[in-house]
Amino acid sequence: MDRCLIFLVLILMGCNSSQNDQASTTVHETPEVTDTMRYQDEFHLKNVRMLTQGGDNAEAYWSFDSRMLVFQSTFEKWGTQCDQIFYFNPLEDDAIKHRPKMISTGLGRTTCAYFMPGDTTVVYASTHLGDEACPPRPERRDDGKYVWPIYADFDIFVTDLEGNILKQLTQEPGYDAEATVSPQGDKIVFTSMRSGDLELYTMNVDGSEVTQVTNELGYDGGAFFSPDGSQLIFRSSRPKSEDEIKVYRELLAEGLVMPTEMELYICNADGSDLRQLTELGKANWCPFFHPSGDKVIFASNHETERGFPFNLYLINTDGTGLEQVTHDDTFDAFPMFSPDGKYLVFGSNRYNGGTRDTNLFMTEWVD
Repeated sequence: MDRCLIFLVLILMGCNSSQNDQASTTVHETPEVTDTMRYQDEFHLKNVRMLTQGGDNAEAYWSFDSRMLVFQSTFEKWGTQCDQIFYFNPLEDDAIKHRPKMISTGLGRTTCAYFMPGDTTVVYASTHLGDEACPPRPERRDDGKYVWPIYADFDIFVTDLEGNILKQLTQEPGYDAEATVSPQGDKIVFTSMRSGDLELYTMNVDGSEVTQVTNELGYDGGAFFSPDGSQLIFRSSRPKSEDEIKVYRELLAEGLVMPTEMELYICNADGSDLRQLTELGKANWCPFFHPSGDKVIFASNHETERGFPFNLYLINTDGTGLEQVTHDDTFDAFPMFSPDGKYLVFGSNRYNGGTRDTNLFMTEWVD
């Protein structure tokens, strides 16, 4: 799904929700900022560096060897009209001066790319088999609801680093996307509409043994494995009241979801021991496990009045110890730790010159 409609999120995500005791954050004494792209209170970040400059760039995910990033981008200067998949080595390549290698087909819309074991292939979702043109974005609704499209043409593919599609992993009718790979290299988790609702599934990296993980009404998506592969962390918008359920089902019938109320959930990789991790209100999403496996980093707007800005937070996997990581007044999201634990990459609107550009940033991580 197109999770890069970032600026619209910033403007329109303004619903009110109660906050609980998790909203208190830890205060730290920090040294004076020397990094030009790091704000004063961002003590977990060191040597923040902008990796892209221009367009909408998001969902940058590390290779197994912590040397490459694969990401999606819409950038006219790179010849893309809607999200396509690129990769580069952020330690050696300059993606500001030189366009990274595009490994998607250039057709349709793509999303959620992730390196496969061995770092010579990538899994991603694409709509190109349904239509080679970019699918239309939802028009602004009369009821004012902010919505994400669930394109039924999305299927999941494996490509090599030259852009040759090697295999199609899903062939069910309807939405199949948001695939990520276990650090153990054996399983893929993804979101699918094959049951009639947006649920999580796992499969082997060759596409076999598809297993349903979640089964409660609501949108379950953006899942990632824990470092040892035993657990999943994901976002979910689970309607409870009759009115909420009615709205959810009506939007889903139109191929839409409303992501303005999302909380984080955690479970074992087989779906057992499911529990809600956050109860913060508003939109809590794009979670990723800390390398220790004991914490989760995620984006949230729960401390805002209008739903803006978004910042990154850490929380213990038992729901305690909420801590603000970034202190931006715009938008920070899509965080991912490198497998070796040295770096964090994230998408941000910081230092974009007042434009709507969302760029990738890389920083050394300080525990």
